[in-house]
Amino acid sequence: MPESARSMVDVLLTQASLHPEKIAFRFLADGDCDGEVQEWTYGHLARRSRAIGGHLQEQGLAGTRAILLHPPGLEFIGTYLGCLAAAVVAVPGLPPQGRKQSQRAVARVRRLIADADATVILGSKQVIAELGATAEHLPELDTALCIATEDIPDEAEAAWRPPAIAPDSLAFLQYTSGSTSAPRGVMVSHANLMDNQRVLSRGMGHTPETVEEWGGELYVSWLPVHHDLGLIAPVLNNLFLGGTSTLFSPLHFLQKPERWLTALSRYRAHTSGGPNFAYELCLRDATPGLLEGLDLSRWRVALNAAEPVRAATLRRFADTFAPAGFRREALHPGYGLAEATLMVSGGPVGLEPMTAPRPGERTETGSELVSCGPPGAGLTVVIADDEQQECPEGGIGEVWVAGPSVTQGYWRNARATREAFRASLKDGRGGFLRTGDLGFLRGGELYITGRLKDLLVIDGRNHYPQDLELSAETAHRAIRPGCIAAFSVDGGTDGEHPVVVAETTATTRPECAEVEAAIRGAVGEAHGLSLRQAVLIRPGTLPKTSSGKIQRKACRAAYLDGTLATVAEAQPPAATS
Repeated sequence: MPESARSMVDVLLTQASLHPEKIAFRFLADGDCDGEVQEWTYGHLARRSRAIGGHLQEQGLAGTRAILLHPPGLEFIGTYLGCLAAAVVAVPGLPPQGRKQSQRAVARVRRLIADADATVILGSKQVIAELGATAEHLPELDTALCIATEDIPDEAEAAWRPPAIAPDSLAFLQYTSGSTSAPRGVMVSHANLMDNQRVLSRGMGHTPETVEEWGGELYVSWLPVHHDLGLIAPVLNNLFLGGTSTLFSPLHFLQKPERWLTALSRYRAHTSGGPNFAYELCLRDATPGLLEGLDLSRWRVALNAAEPVRAATLRRFADTFAPAGFRREALHPGYGLAEATLMVSGGPVGLEPMTAPRPGERTETGSELVSCGPPGAGLTVVIADDEQQECPEGGIGEVWVAGPSVTQGYWRNARATREAFRASLKDGRGGFLRTGDLGFLRGGELYITGRLKDLLVIDGRNHYPQDLELSAETAHRAIRPGCIAAFSVDGGTDGEHPVVVAETTATTRPECAEVEAAIRGAVGEAHGLSLRQAVLIRPGTLPKTSSGKIQRKACRAAYLDGTLATVAEAQPPAATS
C-alpha cells in the first residue's frame, strides 16, 4: 500500500483501481464451503461504499454517529467503509437476533444509541424491520433515522464526494466489550487505523510478496466483525494488503467448529485465528476422519488472542493437527486491546512461541505462561509498579503502552480518558495508556498474567482467576472450555473465599457430583485452595461480553443474587457480600 494513503478510504480506492475484479471478500452463508458463497470484488466493494457514502452525504450526516446493526455478512463491510467515505463516524454494534428480542439485547442497543448520541441507524432490511416491531421498547427510534442499506441503489455513487479527512479525524467508535466495566466508546482516528495496519502487517509477516505467494488468500475468519479483532485484522488488514478474506458467522463456527478448519483447508489461507477456547473446541472435534480430510500446511499464522493463551492448548493443538500438516511454528499468540486500536504485541512469525513460569513460581504448578511476542513496530511497552516506576525485567506490574496506534480516548468521558490515557512514570516519561492488564517483559517479549481488578487475594497470596479457570477447565470433559469464571467472596472473619462457576454438559445428579469433585480436586492440587463452592450452570448462561470475554464481576453478582442458571442439585450460596 503506497505511503501516500492517509486513510482506509484511500486504501480502498487504490485497491479498486489496481485490481477491480479481484475478490476482496467471500462469505460462506451457512458456514460450509460447499454451501452458498457470496463474493464481492474490490470494484464492487468500492462502488457499494461510495453509494452508501453518497447517500449519507446527501442526507447531511457528515460528522454524525451511525450505529451499524448488520447480521454477519458482506453488507456490514460496505456500510462501514461507506461511513468512512462520508466522514460519518461508524459505531459497530451487535444487532438483536430474531423477532423475540431479549430485553438484554434491546437494552444494549439503547445504551449504544444514547452513549454515542447517534442520529442514524444503519442495518439490514430484516434488522430495521425487527427494530421497528419493538418501537415501544426503543423510544430512541422516534428521533433516529433508520436506513436499510440494501435499499441504497448503486446509482447513489454519483452523489459521492471525497471527504476532507485529516489524520486525527475520528474514524469510528469501537465500544469496548466491558469485561470489567461498563462499555466505553474508544475514539479511533484515521491515523490510528493506518498505523495499526502497519503494525499488524509487519507482526504477521503480511507483505505484498506474501499475498502473491498465497495467491491472494490472506485470511479465513469467523470472528464477529463488530468487534475490534474481527474487524481490524481479517477485514481491514486484508483490504490494506489487497488480499482475499473468507468470512463466516460466529454462530456457524460454534455450531460446528470443524467448519473453521475445513475452510482453512479449502482456501489455504495464510492467516486465521481466534481466542484460546476456539482451539479447544476444535480439539474436541478432532476425529481421525476429520484429520484425514484436512490440509493445514499453508496455515502460517494461527493467531491466538482476546483471552488468556494456554500453553497446554497450544501443545495439544500442534500435536493433534500435525498429521494434517499444521506447523508448530505457526502458533502466534498475540496481545492487544481496543484502546490501542488492536495489536500491541505478537509473533515473531515462523518461530515456536516462548513459554515461562510465572515469576517466583515453578512451571509445574500449572501457571506456565505463553509469550505474546515483542511489541509491535513503533509501540513502546513498559511494566509499571504501584508507584508508577518501571519494573525490572521479569517484574510483574501493569502493562503500559505508548505509540501512534494508541487511540484518542473514550468518547465524551474526559475523566476516564485522563485516568487511562495520560499516565506518566516517575522518571518523567508520559503519554502512556494504562491497559489494566498485568504482565512482565522477558527477553524483549510480553507475558500477560491477568487483569488488575480480577486478582483474588486469599490468605495474603495473589491468585489469578484464569489460572483457577484453567485448572477447572481441564478437570473433567463435561466442563465447557472457555466457559468458567473464578472470583472470591467475603467470608466474614475468615477473609476471602474462592468460588468457581462452570458451564457443564452434565445433567444428572451423579454426573454433577463427579464434575464438582473434579473441580475441587484440581483447584486444590494446583493452587492449594479450598473452594467455597463449585457451581455448575447450564451451557450458554455464563455472563460474557458481546466478544466472548468472561464477565467475572457480573458472574459474581449473579452468584450472590442466586440468579445463576444452575443445573441438577446445585444450591444457591449463603447470604454474603
